[in-house]
Amino acid sequence: MAGLIGVFGGTFDPPHIGHRILADQARHDLGLERVLWVLTAKPPHKPDAPLSPAEIRAEMVEAAIGGDPHFELSRADLDRAGPHYAVGTIAWLNERYPAGRWAYLMGSDSLRDLPTWHEPERLLRTCEVLGVMRRPDSEVGLTDLEARLPGVTARVRWIDAPLIDLSSKEIRRRVGRGEPYRYWVPEGVADIIDRHALYGGA
Repeated sequence: MAGLIGVFGGTFDPPHIGHRILADQARHDLGLERVLWVLTAKPPHKPDAPLSPAEIRAEMVEAAIGGDPHFELSRADLDRAGPHYAVGTIAWLNERYPAGRWAYLMGSDSLRDLPTWHEPERLLRTCEVLGVMRRPDSEVGLTDLEARLPGVTARVRWIDAPLIDLSSKEIRRRVGRGEPYRYWVPEGVADIIDRHALYGGA
């Protein structure tokens, strides 16, 4: 039987060391065969958010992955028309990996809001596991969640991820203000930021 494959979605603008740590912890805790970094071209819940060009973000993800054989950039949300909902991402992946077994990775804030997602019942049917990273400001009442979305608690697996006070938003702010940020991102990502003069940097 094929191993579980993690689906790690995000805009990754830019990807940072926290993303690598979380992806690797999920791989370990859930026994994942590999983790697909699914770069979201345009998140449907933030339609007007300013984003760097998708292909530049893909270049940064490739640099962040750094040749790790357990990580792979997925173009699931780049090579298909939007809007890019999680359930559509899994459907796209299923077409290309018919034997795929999916672990969708999310924060506890996303788990809390899962009933409001696009076709959450279908997402549960197509994902074997929901790998959830705890967030200190997002308590999840599993009893209430189960009442709203039956079957969800059987899918939940908690990831023992460290609390990392690091965000892409803060990195963008630091770049724009000329503050140090190079060691906040994996090797190679800072060079791409500099080369393309992203985030208002020089």
